[in-house]
Amino acid sequence: MKREFGQRDSGAPCMSSQATGMAWSILTEIGQLLEALAATGETGTIALRGLPMTDIDRQQLEEILGHGEVRVELDLAGHSEVWETSYAGVWWIRHKGAGERIACEEIAITPIPEILLTHPVDIQAAAKRIRQELDTKGAHENPLEVLNV
Repeated sequence: MKREFGQRDSGAPCMSSQATGMAWSILTEIGQLLEALAATGETGTIALRGLPMTDIDRQQLEEILGHGEVRVELDLAGHSEVWETSYAGVWWIRHKGAGERIACEEIAITPIPEILLTHPVDIQAAAKRIRQELDTKGAHENPLEVLNV
């Protein structure tokens, strides 16, 4: 089961130079979602672009959460950045559209974000390609030559 928080699609640009305390409110929600993930495996998402956050709030939240060891960049229908924060299981996902403007931004509380999971059809196609490679080349070549051993 997946819970979602924050569904509006505009921030608070009129207050972009002031902190509103939203970073701490969101951190509280992240903590609750992380406890649920640890206890039951339930994942959750917080849509940041739908919350009345200022630029300062967003910056403050990013500083509080920090950056962990995993960072991924994707180029699928625009540029996307995914990184695990300094809190295991808390992922920041940012999708950019035309002009590198942020189109969607969310915090995912999950062992691994769905965007990073390989689709089963792609796995089946990869298995078929490897089998074809082995059938056409692998059966005719000496494996040690292929590996330059």
